[in-house]
Amino acid sequence: MRAACAALCLTLAAPVAAGALDLTLPIACDLGETCHIQQYVDADPGPGAQDYRCGPLSYDGHKGTDFALPSLAAMEAGVAVLASAPGVVKALRDGMADGALVAGDTASAENRECGNGVVIDHGDGWETQYCHLRRGTVQVSNGDRVARGDPLGAVGMSGKAEFPHVHLSLRQNGTVIDPFAPEAARCGQPPEADLWQDTPSYQPGGLIAAGFSPGMPSYDAIKSGEAATREMDGSAPALVLYGYAFGGQKGDVIEIEIDGPGGRVIAHSVELEKTQAQLFRAAGKRRPDGGWPKGQYDGMVRMLRDRQEIDRAQVTVMIR
Repeated sequence: MRAACAALCLTLAAPVAAGALDLTLPIACDLGETCHIQQYVDADPGPGAQDYRCGPLSYDGHKGTDFALPSLAAMEAGVAVLASAPGVVKALRDGMADGALVAGDTASAENRECGNGVVIDHGDGWETQYCHLRRGTVQVSNGDRVARGDPLGAVGMSGKAEFPHVHLSLRQNGTVIDPFAPEAARCGQPPEADLWQDTPSYQPGGLIAAGFSPGMPSYDAIKSGEAATREMDGSAPALVLYGYAFGGQKGDVIEIEIDGPGGRVIAHSVELEKTQAQLFRAAGKRRPDGGWPKGQYDGMVRMLRDRQEIDRAQVTVMIR
């Protein structure tokens, strides 16, 4: 937690007028299982960044909430972006490539950071904007009237996006409003009111995925969803367990444990040396003489902050 927030931290949202919206999730996923909130509206008025709970899940000047998928494979399978409230389509864009920023093409997103997106007018000065949709998936037209939950397109990585997600911005008369904290809120305390029908739980960080691999996986393979395996041969060169996490803070601890047919294979822990939006840590063991004993191997990855567990993931692999 930033020192400036230690005593008191106020969001700067203007008072919200009567008749405010009530929103539903802009993504067809199970929050906390098949998607997570990576970043919130930046509540720090200065050059720093913090989310509405004074945590690190934001960056300087961020104007929305990012609902993220766990992998490129999930994006390619197709996850719908949904209208969070009823209204009329005011603006849209399609045709921008996915993953251009990651590939080093920063020029294509200049002045088009939202990528492929949709803006919906909800009346009384309210509008929502949905960014980074997958190219070719936008399925509404200007002037269309949409109901709550209607599909607008699919989650992608167009524009200024480094991971697959939909960025939801809420504005009232042009002013950015944080739907989690439309009024001022004190640090460490949930706001008295928000703009959600069912308020998404706040998770200060956690595990996106965990998996076994026959060797140290690349970060690209983890992010693509291709690193994990459920079966291995006894001749595999190594047995590695990784944890892919978000919202890591300096001082957090990642614990990695593997148990096999003969008992404990490895127990490893590592303390994070810096705060990172996303990261992975892995540990394992080289193949023993004679190969790996056949059977089921159980893996556990835990993420701890201030010695308290904030998330865990359990996975298995069969060695045949």
